[in-house]
Amino acid sequence: MLVDSHCHLDFTDFDEDRDGVLARAKAAGVDLMVTISTKVSEADKIIALAEAHDELVCSVGIHPHEAGSEAPVTGEQLVALAAHEKVVGIGETGLDYFYEHSPRDAQQKNFRAHIEAARLSQLPLIVHARDADEDTADILEDEMGKGAYPGLIHCFTAGPELARRALDIGFYISISGIATFNSAKALRETIETIPLERLLVETDAPFLAPVPHRGKRNEPAFVADTARMLAEIKGVSPEELARITSENFFTLFAKAPRPGVRS
Repeated sequence: MLVDSHCHLDFTDFDEDRDGVLARAKAAGVDLMVTISTKVSEADKIIALAEAHDELVCSVGIHPHEAGSEAPVTGEQLVALAAHEKVVGIGETGLDYFYEHSPRDAQQKNFRAHIEAARLSQLPLIVHARDADEDTADILEDEMGKGAYPGLIHCFTAGPELARRALDIGFYISISGIATFNSAKALRETIETIPLERLLVETDAPFLAPVPHRGKRNEPAFVADTARMLAEIKGVSPEELARITSENFFTLFAKAPRPGVRS
């Protein structure tokens, strides 16, 4: 079994063939997918999508790109939304200084509100970090000093320093199809240093399709290609990689139901 720990199946990219996307994921051995929130204003829509499919769970949160346009939220408001049985994580949140679609101060305030929600709910924080490694790690560490919370860096593309600081506070690291790109040699070298028991896999679909699908719309079935590459890097079989990363997922996302197991 594989888990796609981060995708965006509510996006309009999938409106024409969402059922087919889910069927192809199942055929590829992907039994569970987390469809990730980018706007709290659309929480009802993403929760409804997860409710409609046994193989889907979801998160609630505001992406850093939307931090300047979405109404500010408190940790308590996010916790209330996260009470739904299908909501298993908080985010995605974090900092993006590459595009800076939102002011940095708004991103940082939004980030801290989500961390508060993760601390209160003990649901994992789903962190987006791009060109903001130092501020991301500083905020995570500062907030960890106020009380522990679980989390992961999603779609990890940074260097060994952010990996080290994230691992030191107990975080997991999720690997996307970027790691299969020919240009990602440095990233693969960093992945070699990350303990296998702290790794997850994801697609970030519809973005970042892995080799051999580059240039196409990404979808959860393609997480199998990233997993095969990751197995090579870590020196294990694809089956063992799938088993370990799935166990890691259910350890971190403890609220998520295991496929075939009814609550």
